[in-house]
Amino acid sequence: MFPGTMAGLNHSPALQGPHFAMKHRLFSALLGASAVLATFSAPVHAQSGTVNAICSTDGPWCELAAKEFTRQTGIKVLQAHKPTGEAQAQIRAEAANPKTDIWWGGTGDPYYQAAEMGLLDAYRPDYLKDLHSWSVRQYAMSQNYVGGFYTSAIGFGWNEEVLKKKNLPPPKCWKDLLDPRYKGEIETSNPGSSGTGYTILAGLVQLMGEDQAYAYLRQLNRNITQYTRSGQAQARSVAKGEVGIGVSFIFGFDNERITNKFPVQSAAPCEGTSYEVGGIALIKGARNKEAAKRYYDWLMSPAGQQIGAQANSLQVPANKTFKPDPRIPSIDNVRLIKYDFEKYGKSAERKRLIERWVKEVESQPR
Repeated sequence: MFPGTMAGLNHSPALQGPHFAMKHRLFSALLGASAVLATFSAPVHAQSGTVNAICSTDGPWCELAAKEFTRQTGIKVLQAHKPTGEAQAQIRAEAANPKTDIWWGGTGDPYYQAAEMGLLDAYRPDYLKDLHSWSVRQYAMSQNYVGGFYTSAIGFGWNEEVLKKKNLPPPKCWKDLLDPRYKGEIETSNPGSSGTGYTILAGLVQLMGEDQAYAYLRQLNRNITQYTRSGQAQARSVAKGEVGIGVSFIFGFDNERITNKFPVQSAAPCEGTSYEVGGIALIKGARNKEAAKRYYDWLMSPAGQQIGAQANSLQVPANKTFKPDPRIPSIDNVRLIKYDFEKYGKSAERKRLIERWVKEVESQPR
């Protein structure tokens, strides 16, 4: 499907008529250059138009980005907020008559699967030099169908007050989560609907080996209180004390502590962990293609990338030409696995792993 694999992130070895035609081409080139300048320069002149989007990252980021883009450009954004699994299902269902123009945010694996199914349009921006190499690799690996929007690592978060009250130690390793004392205290997400959940599942398979990973997950299932539809739920559940421990992306737990002042701590698993490179893509057959490109380019620009932290969503941004929010947690010291985005981004592999999870894990009593 896609050539090459992503070796990993920069900081870790685990991660890396003829007259008419001529005039028309010249005019198109001038228009393209003007669009790029308008996207990355201020002020941006208002335009009319509409773009239909699906956003799969944190809700406040989705809302603020749409609002700010409209304020700056005059282009109206009609945007739904859906987990990546549900977003992909909608785009697939609409393939014969697409109603969505652009999809952004959320884990990259479902995007690669959408590309494999012919649901996306290739787009290789000319500002790749402004992006971190882990973002650029996603374009190369996906034949320009999927861009790298941000990155973050999987880990644990826990509510200090809840664990102290119940005399429970905080988890530091994957093996710690199997402690029978944690029964009913752990929340994570369903890999069938959540890109986060699938990143956890595929990461454990790569870390432990497939059979051992499923044996681990069957044991872990005994301690799980619920598998949520979205992977964005765990940080808030932990912060509110509804559950003692959550398994999700670390930045969410850090945000609850740093920004919202909840008694939440976090850790990356000692054995190693998976990570995401969030996706962004244009939809094949989009009705509002030019407006979608404008939104895409703006989201990847410093103006758009800074919206994440402004909305208290603390993933590491892809654009490297501005100073990121100091609250964004560093993953320099996180032990990241060599995640095979090509293999685990394929539809057949995802389907097989999830079906096995449903049969061997979810169906078991807790």
